[in-house]
Amino acid sequence: QVRLVESGGGLVQTGGSLRLSCAASGSSININAVGWSRQAPGKQREFVAQITRGGSPYYTESVKGRFTISRDNAKNTVDLQMNSLKPEDTAVYYCYSGPSFWAANSWGQGTQVTVSS
Repeated sequence: QVRLVESGGGLVQTGGSLRLSCAASGSSININAVGWSRQAPGKQREFVAQITRGGSPYYTESVKGRFTISRDNAKNTVDLQMNSLKPEDTAVYYCYSGPSFWAANSWGQGTQVTVSS
């Protein structure tokens, strides 16, 4: 099973940027889609972005044009560049691997992103 470890979270002001990184070990993520999800306090975990094996990205509507997902199959990593951050982006961000967000079979431990107004 793939072990996923996120990094790059932190505190940023509205309009700022952060770059999250997810490193995989134990197995290759190259055979799967990989992506990011988030969970805000008191809310359910939601899909944020995913990138397929072939490199096709998908985003939830609220982050389109602001977030960019990328993967490096050689390094076994997936990154999420987050620009123009808003307070509503505040959440714990989780990396996942698997056929899709709804069928993910590996999850990271999460990294906190806090956007101050």
